Amino acid sequence: MTIRNRIALQFSLIVASILIVFSILIYFVSATYRREEFYDRLKNKARTTVRFLIEVKEVDRELLKIIDRNTLTALIDEKVLIFDARNRLIYSSVDDQVIHYQTALLDEVRQQKDVETFSGSNELIGLLYQQNGQDLVVLASAYDKFGKSKLDNLRLTLGWGLLAGLSITIGLGIFFAGQSLRPISQINQQVSTITARNLQQRLDEGNRQDEIARLAMNFNDVLQRLQQAFEQQRSFVSHASHELRTPLAALKSEIQLGLRRPLTVTEHSEILANLMVDTDRLINLTNSLLLLARTMETSHQVSFQPIRIDDVIFVAKDELTGAKPTYRVEVDYTNIPDTETETVVKGNEDLLKQVLLNLFDNACKYSSDHTAQVRISTNERHCQITIQDRGIGMSDDDVRRIFEPFYRAQNALGFEGFGIGLSISAKLIELHQGTLTVDSKLGEGSTFIISLPHV
Repeated sequence: MTIRNRIALQFSLIVASILIVFSILIYFVSATYRREEFYDRLKNKARTTVRFLIEVKEVDRELLKIIDRNTLTALIDEKVLIFDARNRLIYSSVDDQVIHYQTALLDEVRQQKDVETFSGSNELIGLLYQQNGQDLVVLASAYDKFGKSKLDNLRLTLGWGLLAGLSITIGLGIFFAGQSLRPISQINQQVSTITARNLQQRLDEGNRQDEIARLAMNFNDVLQRLQQAFEQQRSFVSHASHELRTPLAALKSEIQLGLRRPLTVTEHSEILANLMVDTDRLINLTNSLLLLARTMETSHQVSFQPIRIDDVIFVAKDELTGAKPTYRVEVDYTNIPDTETETVVKGNEDLLKQVLLNLFDNACKYSSDHTAQVRISTNERHCQITIQDRGIGMSDDDVRRIFEPFYRAQNALGFEGFGIGLSISAKLIELHQGTLTVDSKLGEGSTFIISLPHV
């Protein structure tokens, strides 16, 4: 069943239930009012008859019968019976009709003084009349033809009204459900035309206020992220191919040069040295690609535990300066932590060390004095590591794209590197629920700031 039909059915059932309950309530109230009003008329008739019979001496039984037959023509099959204390019938308004009663009914009237019941299809009331020491029981019965006719008409009107209301409700439900879901149908049509080749296409966001407009806006956001992912993938493949092609082309050139003519031992050594350099570059690039792929694929499997970030900083410093003695990393505290936990973060020590190694290495590499200034600061919620260099710096355009894989600033192309380290570092910091930002001015140096929530 389609959503449109489901909405129309649910709407119709709700309205039908309301109409049915409303119709039953109207009929029940009307029937109750008719019955109570008719019982009141019977009681008035019974009281009038017994008073005429007992209190008005000028009216005898025969005259009272004539009065009864000519005054209440609206009551069908009407009859009034009066009984004395011994259950003897002392008056009957009509002789040719029978009213069914039992002695127990007369006793019940004497006990309750007012009884409302039925005699076949007729309403029947019983009253106890006490006057001048006499206890008389008056039974009055009649069929309310006019009232029940009005109820029949009301029932017929409500039935046809209910049927017409349901028909209109179903039609309007289908129509308005179709109207309400038309934007979704349009979205479906637009989505069906979007492929990997035209991810730049966007859905119509309408008034940008209702739920369907927000759905289109959210879907456009997803398309935007997908487009960025595809563009990054294409850029990654393009840059990776370019970076791999350079050392491979150099390797091939050196091999072709060695095969062109007989070489001396010195020339062989020179070619082998060049081959070693190109092979090392190829190995480093391959390792960087593997590290990037491993970071993206296994990030959800990384285990975290509380670690002191300042300890990791000093470990990364010692490892970098041990491998590259010309590099210097100066570490200091901007403010002394009030407690030991302010430098304790929940993370993975190896991954955070990899981030710090990348940032320390870049700061030293691009600085003329090969020195990185590292500052540790804390506040109530975060621990911050600031890595500052006095190197070549970056332009604003480079700063916006510096964390993209394989992207390198124009003034950094003369330095060794592949443009992968910063993208890996950004992903690892994001994995630790932190942020990695950069502030840089061309020719004045760069400042990278890591912010991690401490425990």
